[in-house]
Amino acid sequence: LDKWDGDIVMDKAAIAARISDIPQNVKDDISFAAGQVRRFAQAQRESCRDFSIEISPGLHLGQKLVPVNTAGCYVPTGRYAHIASAYMSVATAKAAGVKTVVACSAPFRGQGIHPHVLYAMTVAGADIIMCLGGVQAIAAMTYGLFTGQPADIIVGPGNKFVAEAKRMLFGKVGIDVFAGPSEVAVLADETADPLIVATDLVGQAEHGHESPAWLITSSRRMADEVARLMPELIATLPPTARDAAGAAWRDYGEIVQCDTREEMVAVSDRYACEHLEVHCSDLDWWHDNLSNYGSLFLGEETNVAFGDKVSGPNHILPTKFAARYSAGLSVHKFLKPLTWQRMDRDACQRIAPVSARISRLEGMEAHARTSDARMAKYAPGSNLDLGTPVEV
Repeated sequence: LDKWDGDIVMDKAAIAARISDIPQNVKDDISFAAGQVRRFAQAQRESCRDFSIEISPGLHLGQKLVPVNTAGCYVPTGRYAHIASAYMSVATAKAAGVKTVVACSAPFRGQGIHPHVLYAMTVAGADIIMCLGGVQAIAAMTYGLFTGQPADIIVGPGNKFVAEAKRMLFGKVGIDVFAGPSEVAVLADETADPLIVATDLVGQAEHGHESPAWLITSSRRMADEVARLMPELIATLPPTARDAAGAAWRDYGEIVQCDTREEMVAVSDRYACEHLEVHCSDLDWWHDNLSNYGSLFLGEETNVAFGDKVSGPNHILPTKFAARYSAGLSVHKFLKPLTWQRMDRDACQRIAPVSARISRLEGMEAHARTSDARMAKYAPGSNLDLGTPVEV
């Protein structure tokens, strides 16, 4: 399907040969960006902790965080070499403590995995690398084809076919998000620079013909100036990017004018955009009041491209309003917060009667008898109320 007749699983020699001609300055840039992502992911991991609590005398409850054993990381191949997607997924999985990370990407123009993508996978810590793309890569990682190690979770962006494959296999394997076309919204007040705002909107419209680009503003001057600048900026792009950005702005671009910043927040939270830039005064206010977004970029000095490539937070983010109830890829996706409990006999004698009574209220007699058996053993003749059996 990939029109590739080379080896699927790449060995160390093949990897070394493929990346041997990469200039050192390119390696340095990729290594720097991967390091940023790794450090942020490690900070996330350190913020997550095991805990235990004696919730009542003799009753100890707790949580321990256990990473999945095997993660599959899909790195798309298409009109662009998605270098950043490699370290966004692989480095985050390794920071979470995943033992085996399988990375997949399709052969680029029939020549094997793009060398820069391959180097990014390697620097990020991939344990197994497969030259395989599309739905077949998702299936291979799910079922452990070629590796013998079925993935517990599959992460990474992809086209609509990859997204559908992940949707179909969800349940058999965990997934990160149901990703749609990339989205950007910019909140801009009268203090914003229209050229910077328009440039950032075009920067994300470049992703594809169906990528929404939204301006939400309280300034009529801003709305008019950005509307004027957008076609001019798009016209200066190389042909492929020009076609994609032009179609995206024509079919999915919006300029929404609001009266107040509170209204801007309400509109933004309703759109729940994947990438949200704020070009406004009083950035702390916006930070505190915005709720629904995949990732937030505060101030002119940062932008989506920085976050997509270098800054550190992950760029695999929810789209199509999913930021209302979900978040982007992080170490949390690879960690299972497993709960446990332990109690002494005194605690058991306090819990068991309540459990028995609730079980019988529900009509679940076998459940209740697990309490009865312990009370009979630990407190014979106690004559406690264990509830009345109910026929269901």
